[in-house]
Amino acid sequence: MQEKEKNTNVKKDREEARQIQLENIEMSGGSVAENARERFQCISIVGQIEGHYVLPEGQKATKYEQIIPLLVSIEESDDVDGLLIILNTMGGDVEAGLALAEMIASMTKPTVSLVLGGGHSIGVPLATAARRSFIVPSATMTIHPVRISGMVVGVPQSFRYMSEMQKRIVHFICSHSRASAEVVQELMMRPDQIATDCGSIIEGREAVEYGIIDEVGGLDTALACLRSLCQKYRKKDKNLK
Repeated sequence: MQEKEKNTNVKKDREEARQIQLENIEMSGGSVAENARERFQCISIVGQIEGHYVLPEGQKATKYEQIIPLLVSIEESDDVDGLLIILNTMGGDVEAGLALAEMIASMTKPTVSLVLGGGHSIGVPLATAARRSFIVPSATMTIHPVRISGMVVGVPQSFRYMSEMQKRIVHFICSHSRASAEVVQELMMRPDQIATDCGSIIEGREAVEYGIIDEVGGLDTALACLRSLCQKYRKKDKNLK
């Protein structure tokens, strides 16, 4: 009788711990969508990605130091089957954006990204970081060279740093999409599309044609894909056990 009561208490404690973990995930950002078969975590990356410096008040921002532990919680939670990332971002801090992209790309849980409105600048590698990426037809993506704000020392090392950072971004995009380095570089360096700047603004279907995004689609398509990936993930996980 005592053993049965002990097992019941252990089961209750585990259930409470799981509930607390889910509540912590929800409090960190995004929301949990649940049905009879799956439980998805949805996070949004909007506005400007804030990195090492705090942005001015009144500016919509996604703080990477909040998203990173959230991604860890999702990866480790037994109650979350997959992750849906909604993007409508103007870009932001390059290192912070790449850090988030690397975290998403290294997750074992199924991940799907959906670009709504815009996935500009460092938002491009963030969109490609998911296992499967979607974009609505009306969305746009801006691809341009790396920029540095603040004091810049006019020495070759400064420009070499920017060049190497740009290579890392191009390599990441190409490693997680069908786009070639030549295509991405050409889009980055176009001088005729953006006033007082160089780069390209491409629409949803163009992003797919260039191989940067996997498919044109909306929320219904993204969720259907995530469900399919979750089913394959559970089957694979079951076979391993």
